[in-house]
Parts: sequence; structure tokens; C-alpha cells
Amino acid sequence: MEAYMNRLVPVTAAFAALMISAPSFGADLAAGPYRKAPILAAPGYDWSGFYLGVFGGGGLGNHNLNNATGPAGFANFTANYSSSGGLGGVDAGYNWQFGQYLLGLEGDFAGFRVKGDDKFALGANDATDLRWAGTVRGRVGVAVDRLLLFGTAGWAYGDQQHTNTDLMNGIDQFDTSKSGWTAGGGIEAAISQNWIGKFEYRYYNFGNYQRAGAPLTPNGQLPYSIDSTYSTITIGLNYKFGGPVVARY
Repeated sequence: MEAYMNRLVPVTAAFAALMISAPSFGADLAAGPYRKAPILAAPGYDWSGFYLGVFGGGGLGNHNLNNATGPAGFANFTANYSSSGGLGGVDAGYNWQFGQYLLGLEGDFAGFRVKGDDKFALGANDATDLRWAGTVRGRVGVAVDRLLLFGTAGWAYGDQQHTNTDLMNGIDQFDTSKSGWTAGGGIEAAISQNWIGKFEYRYYNFGNYQRAGAPLTPNGQLPYSIDSTYSTITIGLNYKFGGPVVARY
């Protein structure tokens, strides 16, 4: 009998311990399988906000001159020439970010020194100098954290100076300010929370300007018109105001 009791006591204690732990084990089963706590995404860069900046670079121009003698061969011009030079300016804008996508409005003003001439192709020398231009544009983009790919297009206004030099009849020089349009695109990178670097290509079309005369221009040339377009490549640095880093899920 004593041996039997010695074996019964440990078994009874083990059964009691099992009964005590059963409620908590059952609660765990009722709660379902174990799930890890969600991991928060790394903070993403917020492109929204107002910014100011500077930019500089180079440009190339193409100029088609037409007068009463008509196009040369199968071309759409009487004479053609190119121009090149540098530019520098300031910009300002505002971005609105919606998830990964961005909408913006930007304006800029730049001083240009993009010059070229036709090297007396028609007997007199025609030269064009783009001296300044400003734009107001819309922007659309796709953001990948601190990188932004964007496109832009809008209204442009520029001042060109034209000089016609005739070795016999002298120089005829005049300014023309023309509205036109511009479009392009580029990439931006957030160097820090507020400083943003930018690389951009832009195309400008200012239509044509005319030099009329009755029957000749002031220095004895046939009346003519010139269509001008420009391409620029610039790098810039913007400062964005405010806009803390936010978590994106």
C-alpha cells in the first residue's frame, strides 16, 4: 500500500499542473496562429513644397532664313545657319506629390549668349543672338524615393537680336521679342532634405520673325523671315522649403 501511494503522489501532482496550465493554452489556441508585428516601411522623401534655384548650361540654335528667292533645292529655307553659346538663370516652382506621382508648376528666367551667323551665304551676313528667355510650365513626374523623373511643357518668351551686315550698304540691326513654346524633361535627385540637384533638356520654338521693307530692308536686302528653334542642356541646384520626411507604406 505504501509503495502504491508513493507512485500516486507524483502522478497526481503532474495532473494538477496540467489542469492549471490548460486555460492559458486554450486561450492561445483561440487567438489563432501567431503573427509577426508589421514592419514599417523605410521613410520616403516628400517632394511636395515650394522651391527656388539656379541653373546653367549650354544651348544650340537652328535658323532658317527665307526671302523672295525661295527655298534652296529641296530644303524649306533660302539659307540655314546654326548658333551656340551659354546660359544661366533662376527658377521657382511648387510640387504636389500624390503617392508616387507628382504635379508641379515652374517658372524661370535666363540670360543667354547663344549666337551664330550664315557667313555671307546670301552676299550679306545674317547673325542671330538669343539674349534672354523666360518660361512658365507645367510639370509631371514619377518619384522613386529621392529620385524624380519628370517631363515639362509650357509657354516661352524670348528676345533675339538680328544683325544683317552688307559690306556695301552697312549694318541693319534690330531686336525682336517673341512668344513661343518649350518642352523637355530630366531627372532630379534630393541630395539632402532641402537641397535638390537637377539635370534637364529643353527645346524652345519661337516661331519666326520678319524684316520687312518697301521694297528693300534699310540696308538694301530683300525682305526676309527667320524661323528659330533652340535646344539647351542645363544642370541646376534648388532649395526646397519645409516638407519633412514621411513614412510610405
